[in-house]
Amino acid sequence: MSLKTHRRTLLAGGAALLAAPRIGGAQPAYRPEYKLSVVGNRPIPFAEGAFQWAELVTQRSNGRINVRVYPGSQLVGGDQTRELLAMRQGIIDFCVFSTINIAPQVREAGIFQLPFLMPDHRAFDALINGEVGRDLVGIMDRRDVTAVAFGENGFREISNSRRAISAPADLRGLKIRFAAGAIFNDIYNGLGANPLQMSFADLQPALSTGAVDGQENPVNLFLAFRMDTLAQRHMTIWNYVNDALIFGLSKSVMASFTPADQELVRECAREAARNNIALARRGLGIPGTDDSALVELRNRNVEVTTLTAAQKQAFATALRPVYERWSGTIGNDLVRKAEAAIRAAS
Repeated sequence: MSLKTHRRTLLAGGAALLAAPRIGGAQPAYRPEYKLSVVGNRPIPFAEGAFQWAELVTQRSNGRINVRVYPGSQLVGGDQTRELLAMRQGIIDFCVFSTINIAPQVREAGIFQLPFLMPDHRAFDALINGEVGRDLVGIMDRRDVTAVAFGENGFREISNSRRAISAPADLRGLKIRFAAGAIFNDIYNGLGANPLQMSFADLQPALSTGAVDGQENPVNLFLAFRMDTLAQRHMTIWNYVNDALIFGLSKSVMASFTPADQELVRECAREAARNNIALARRGLGIPGTDDSALVELRNRNVEVTTLTAAQKQAFATALRPVYERWSGTIGNDLVRKAEAAIRAAS
């Protein structure tokens, strides 16, 4: 190589180095796609929150953070209980987690499944917006998940094909499906039912064939999936648990974003979660909504039984041993915090 050619090469290399972004100020190389997993699909509020989060992030980042939703927990073969593990393995990047589905791995998330802990939506809000919610954010962080917002799947009501349920004895012998978590097995055994765990994907065929008599889910999901056509003729509004949702993403993925983009992801999650909560509560006759969902149930010839406070207390009393036993598993300190927050909100 001639001296002149060598000089040109050195100059070109130096120019390239000068043009290259410095490590400290470089725009990170984002992936072409970030995968978001959620149970179910539109139009249920649970899935709607996930889709809105993905759409808001994608739009407001001008496609720089391109989030695609994979509904029906398809990235984990339909088994929603595997989503947390899949995130830690790098299979999914974003997720709207059901606390029911992650409680087997994150015992503190079981706070929302303590039977009859939360009497109403004010109690639920006191948990997600207070010290309990902040504790759960820290707990998820230690499991490599950045939790950025809380949403709501809704109070879970019970339906079945055989009879109205208004007292603990009415559950005896009924085969009731639950999604996940040994606490639900204990709850239904404690009420004399025969609990069966299965994924949501397996629920509809199980109801249609009579493999199970009943199930427990929010009213909005019951209506969206037309469970009245699956022999579910009786619905009891008992508000025994409310399934909180956690809008979260992989801690390593969050760390890969610039500070401005991290805040964008958080703000989009908060907005989507607010919309999700409003949708989950629509039509239930609670303050600020009408009772159109309950009317729709009756229009579909579903017998709706709304428990009185005294009737709910009968169930709560029957399940007190379960409540006490699981308080120890979840963490007595966290349970006491939740009880105190609910008392203050009542």
